[in-house]
Amino acid sequence: MRVALVTGGSRGIGAAIALRLAADGVDVALTYRAEEGRAEAVAAEVRARGRRAVAVRADSAEPGDIAHAVERTAAELGGLDILVNNAGIFPAKPFAEFTVAEVDLALAVHPRAAFLAAQAALPHLGPGGRIISIGSNLSERAPFPGLSLYSMSKSALNGFTRALARELGPREITVNVVQPGSTDTDMNPGDGEHADAQRALTALGRFGTAADVAETVAFLAGESGRTITGAVLTVDGGTNA
Repeated sequence: MRVALVTGGSRGIGAAIALRLAADGVDVALTYRAEEGRAEAVAAEVRARGRRAVAVRADSAEPGDIAHAVERTAAELGGLDILVNNAGIFPAKPFAEFTVAEVDLALAVHPRAAFLAAQAALPHLGPGGRIISIGSNLSERAPFPGLSLYSMSKSALNGFTRALARELGPREITVNVVQPGSTDTDMNPGDGEHADAQRALTALGRFGTAADVAETVAFLAGESGRTITGAVLTVDGGTNA
């Protein structure tokens, strides 16, 4: 029996990851910031698949909330084997308009939260443990204006992941990043105002789905991914090709 913690698991990619891991026999804790009803609905779906689940209110911008989520996961589900740093925000506007508070929030929710969650999880992770962060293909390519803060905050995950993979390798813990491209979720719907422009950037001519990203996470979390570490896997329909 394995246990996973998926941050930001109440909707979109996070919810898809939680359900996909449950299908592989993993018990799942998921965090949410405000939408308790949606989080509990995902937890109920995990239970319907025969696995245990717990929904934990936690704001990834708050260090204490991150530590609490990890400890509650370990206490209620009996350990922790897989950490998925998924919670995120999408700050996008002209560079000159960003405030210090907005910069601090993006860095807190993306690289700092992943760093602190990994620190909190480390005492619970044994050989075969997994740390997987959800980055963005926009960390490597910025095809339109307004992405300076978002791209900066997501690209920090790549450097963190490579360095941590080297450090945790002797403990047989793998550390990887999955970089989605345009993915059809409520945050970026495939029929939204800017969808056609995004679709035109892809090699496949279509948006990905949350399930596409979840499949990649499940592969990394499973036995087949045991020798993949320090890797950045891009799931973007060829946008960055």
